[in-house]
Amino acid sequence: MKRCAPVHAGVRSGPISGIGTPGGGMKICVPIAAATNETAFVLMDRALAEADLVEIRLDAIGKPDLKRLLRGRRGRVLVTNRSAAEGGAFDGPEARRVAFLGEAVALGAAYVDIEAATDGGLIRTLRETLRDHGGATKLVVSWHDVTGTPPARALRKKLRELMAFEADVVKLVTRAESVADAFRVLELIPAARRQGQEIVAFAMGGPGRASRLLSVLMGACWTFAALEAGAESAPGQMTVAETRQLISVLSRDSQNGRP
Repeated sequence: MKRCAPVHAGVRSGPISGIGTPGGGMKICVPIAAATNETAFVLMDRALAEADLVEIRLDAIGKPDLKRLLRGRRGRVLVTNRSAAEGGAFDGPEARRVAFLGEAVALGAAYVDIEAATDGGLIRTLRETLRDHGGATKLVVSWHDVTGTPPARALRKKLRELMAFEADVVKLVTRAESVADAFRVLELIPAARRQGQEIVAFAMGGPGRASRLLSVLMGACWTFAALEAGAESAPGQMTVAETRQLISVLSRDSQNGRP
């Protein structure tokens, strides 16, 4: 099975260990969608004191300075430059959007996230950059449905499509209108892992809130949490403190055999 990149030494893992990602504890990733580099620096350092990873959303920053953003943090950073079509804010040429990800690879980011819908030629270019730099940076291929959750058959088909990219991690996120929607997404986690594919999968929105916790208990690479209340980047997102506490309780109960 392809492995999620190991957490950098010194990460605060607390009591959350041994159930989630193979070879390590369950990971919490804090999305940072700051408008300026200066604000991003401050928020990233605050987040890394509490969480395992940070996702830096380049599409939120006017003129991202990747060299400074990754300096001293590169082993714990997921770099994303989300397209407007999948809920992001990048409004420039697609080639430029993907070029930022290539730069992040050259600078040693832990992960880069590219949407499956991206032009195939641009994805191949990014793959070449990954190979040129020895594969130290892991590739996440993602798909987001911000309008709803497809039926189970359609979700399984989407999972197969993502797995065909042979990425280190696939990410599938939908918007839940019901708890049943969220459960359909969670069913993708064991399906992927049985085939040796690492995955991040959960549902946004109130009905999907619990799926953010359950996903890592089921073996997802990480879940996302806000640095603090009011800083949520997506509906249904909890804070790092809430997420860590709830996962700790749930994992203890699971280990003790409690219902």
